[in-house]
Amino acid sequence: MKYDFDEIVNRYHTNALNTDGFRGYIFHDFEGKKKFPFKDDEFVRMWVADMEFAMCPAIIQAIKDRADKRIIGYSQVFEPEFYEAYNAWNQKMYGWTYPKDQICFSLGIIPALYELTNLLLSDHDKAIVNTPAYGYFQHPLDYNHKHAIHNKLVKDENGDWKIDFDQLEKDAADPFAKLLIWCNPQNPTGRVWTEEELKKVAAIVEKHNLWIISDEIHCDLLRQGVKHIPMAKIMPDYNKLIVCTSASKAFNMAGMMFAEIIIRDPQLKQLYINYTDSYAMNVNPLSIAAHTAAYEHGYEWLDQLKTYLDGNFKLVKDTLDKELPETHYKVAEATYLAWVDMNAYLGDVENIPDFMANKAGVLLEGGDALFVDNAKGYIRLNLAQPRATIQKGLDRIVKAVKEHNNK
Repeated sequence: MKYDFDEIVNRYHTNALNTDGFRGYIFHDFEGKKKFPFKDDEFVRMWVADMEFAMCPAIIQAIKDRADKRIIGYSQVFEPEFYEAYNAWNQKMYGWTYPKDQICFSLGIIPALYELTNLLLSDHDKAIVNTPAYGYFQHPLDYNHKHAIHNKLVKDENGDWKIDFDQLEKDAADPFAKLLIWCNPQNPTGRVWTEEELKKVAAIVEKHNLWIISDEIHCDLLRQGVKHIPMAKIMPDYNKLIVCTSASKAFNMAGMMFAEIIIRDPQLKQLYINYTDSYAMNVNPLSIAAHTAAYEHGYEWLDQLKTYLDGNFKLVKDTLDKELPETHYKVAEATYLAWVDMNAYLGDVENIPDFMANKAGVLLEGGDALFVDNAKGYIRLNLAQPRATIQKGLDRIVKAVKEHNNK
């Protein structure tokens, strides 16, 4: 490979959430009082969804080049270069483009969810969320005092997560249901929804005149050979569709705080712009440069990353099949996150992240406390790390689980 994904990058003393924020995020220990039998630098960190890989060199160079302009003032996306790069990427990868006049920006998809749920839902309205779900699909609803309908995904005999379409139809028929918060690829299961599944979802949404927010931030992080279909391509003329994308997840630059929010409805777009004007219409000029470079020059780096991640997933699959076969683990179609059912081994453990931190020295997320519903006994492992780190984490997890089951 041209790029070295085995390199260990030291992230300490960089104000990284990954290294310094785990106590508050995972354990709600914001004062740092919680004690562990491991020092901070002894943990294997497999939790928050950013990578342990160095960024694509072309992006780093673009940031340096922009900094060399010597002025970092108030900025917006005025010039056409970004839009051209963004749509060239979408056309190449997915056979689809987005009209410039529908593209808005945000500090990230999470901030956009907070804003959009507040704009779209009145006090009694409900949003449908497929579960298990990333926790921040629920948090904006709670923050804005809105209501959720949890539409549980079901696991079939092959270990694939499926949509319960009969229940989704019932949920959409609720007179207070106004929005579907959709995720493709799905977080945390890693499902990439098929064209047939997407068309069924679209038909239900259109039948019941719902708004749909399609979070597609993981769409570039596919297993080799897997294809992503944008919801906009399935629903080309549906005005109540909002699409959220960003290069931040695939190119490991979440700290740049930049996402594309595509809003078709002109009235909602104007409301969104008015609502976010104080901080989102002005965007970090380094972020504009970084994302433009990702779309223009990042293909080869991303392609090699995906191949490396495929190897990491194979390592996890082989290890779990051999050492903890009752997990019945199946490799996700997308993301760099392994969603593993530990109920057969840790069904009696109330707080698995706490167990793993104390018994294995591994930081990870999982369960209904950190995800939304339908997640009891599951852990999510961040595999965007050098393979040696993955192996170390797996060895620790296996050892701790076996010791627990032999007690």
